[in-house]
Amino acid sequence: MISSKTHGVIDYIVGILLIAAPFIFGFADGSAAQWVPMILGAGTIVYSLMTRYELSAAKVIPYRIHLGIDALAGLLLLVSPWLFGFAEQIWWPHVIVGLAELGVVAMSWGNASRSAPI
Repeated sequence: MISSKTHGVIDYIVGILLIAAPFIFGFADGSAAQWVPMILGAGTIVYSLMTRYELSAAKVIPYRIHLGIDALAGLLLLVSPWLFGFAEQIWWPHVIVGLAELGVVAMSWGNASRSAPI
């Protein structure tokens, strides 16, 4: 299981990587392929800064709500190549990170009620 503190570290790393991925993997072309991960990455950083866990600045969002947002973001990232029509251009970073995000949520959920500060 993943503790809320470890989950926080993962959140910030994933947020930064999602913002950088289009430039690292060569799909920074102004299309949805670029903007979907960048917006989700920036969003992840913002709501992580506002979550009730060890690595936030303002403890406003309950950790379980945070995990729900993570799951929705992971699912959106996972299906985004087909939803927004760029699967023929690039799909694998979106799918891999989306699946990984869903896995992290699943491994964090069991500790959600006992490891995050209230």
